[in-house]
Amino acid sequence: MNNKIKLIIAFAGVALVSAAASGAAIWYLAAKQPSDPKAAKQTQAEAEAKEKPAKYVTLDKVIVMLRRAPDEPAAHYLATDLVLATTEKQEKTTKEHLPLLRSIAVTALSAHTMAEASHMTVEQYAVQLNKTFNASYAKENREKPFSKVMIGKPVIE
Repeated sequence: MNNKIKLIIAFAGVALVSAAASGAAIWYLAAKQPSDPKAAKQTQAEAEAKEKPAKYVTLDKVIVMLRRAPDEPAAHYLATDLVLATTEKQEKTTKEHLPLLRSIAVTALSAHTMAEASHMTVEQYAVQLNKTFNASYAKENREKPFSKVMIGKPVIE
């Protein structure tokens, strides 16, 4: 009888240790993976972007007529070139989206008056356009084929 009790205790101990080990393994693996699928996809995209060298696609001659202030008699213009940072894999898709990107950029930039536009820095224009492009692609539930927009040659007249 004594041997049967020892055998039962041994089996219970092995079962307890096995359950604890499997629970620890599940906890460890779950901590490594993000719980949000969008975060996982974004993390994967960031890793791919770091691995591959960036390609740059230009969107030349975006010319926008600025809004007139009540006291301005003449029209003013903003002309700029946009540079889109993308990957070699997404370069073709980015080039196919250039007409859409031009339209979005014109809409975003034409909302400014001459006074507002002349007080903005190049970085502020880039931040505004990046936010606008992100919102546009999110609204259409599409993946953005480039990582960021940079401003080249801004001219305000």
